[in-house]
Amino acid sequence: MDDQTRLELEAAAFRRLQKHLMEDRIDVQNIDMMNLAGFCRNCLSRWYQEAANERGIEMSKDEAREGFYGMSMDEWKANHQTDATDAKQAEFETAFKENVTDKS
Repeated sequence: MDDQTRLELEAAAFRRLQKHLMEDRIDVQNIDMMNLAGFCRNCLSRWYQEAANERGIEMSKDEAREGFYGMSMDEWKANHQTDATDAKQAEFETAFKENVTDKS
């Protein structure tokens, strides 16, 4: 497989993941994803932002989130986010430290 085809397939897979998370499974909470998988929608938007910044494209966290979510974070929270239990919040603290916090 040539590099361009691989790149196009990877982009298509990313777009399908995004659609799955933003349209098909809006019921799945970010905190549950983070606790189980070590990443969530916010991570995906951050990785998108980091890729843009590495290529010299200025993009803020809010711009990246709006690009990934298709709406502002406030809109997403109002429409789809539910309150997390204390137990989920405690799990999240561990998951965040293990997966997001800079380990250097």
